[in-house]
Amino acid sequence: MSRLKRLKKIRIHREGTHTLAGSLVLILAVNAALYFGLECKVPFYVVAIISLIVYGILVNFFRCPIRLFGQETEKVVVAPADGKIVVVEEVEENEYFHDRRIMISIFMSLVNVHANWYPVDGTVKKVWHQNGKFMKAWLPKASTDNERSTVVIETPDGVEIMARQIAGAMARRIVTYAEPGEECYIDEHMGFIKFGSRVDVFLPLDSEILVKLGQLTTGNQTVIAKLK
Repeated sequence: MSRLKRLKKIRIHREGTHTLAGSLVLILAVNAALYFGLECKVPFYVVAIISLIVYGILVNFFRCPIRLFGQETEKVVVAPADGKIVVVEEVEENEYFHDRRIMISIFMSLVNVHANWYPVDGTVKKVWHQNGKFMKAWLPKASTDNERSTVVIETPDGVEIMARQIAGAMARRIVTYAEPGEECYIDEHMGFIKFGSRVDVFLPLDSEILVKLGQLTTGNQTVIAKLK
């Protein structure tokens, strides 16, 4: 695929529109003030270069690649986010299931796409948001102590899985599009988290896990498990 075609498949996520517009106005204003207010232009050029780098990081953060899974989705669980697998373990889930589940956690750094996809096809059963702390997202307690938004999905086979969006040390806004009762599909966005964060997926114990610690994931592309 040519570079031009690849670029056409990438767009800016709607959650970043106002942030990018406001940042651009601020950067232009600061640089214009320095350019016209300083006799020596060296500080202006330094600030201008830094401004371009910072704005480039923001644009990269809010990019939203257009992706289609393109395979059979029955009993398949895909990665809900770009990032790295930081947890694969059996845990006691006490907020909804009240039993033991396999938790797979994906940490998103600042350079990752921060759009989140539904991990399975199905029907949204329940959605809730909980306020909390803003600890570093890769810490074990972040899953239960940080601010988070949780979505429970029932697959066509009647299996319930849970996806949890977790704020990180720099994240201050979790956006969740899921609504109880609506149908959801792997190719659709579940939400967006602004700045470094994490997404946990809770699966039945008999699920076949297909990823390991440290593995990089691509949202809506990497198959992380198969349901029995």
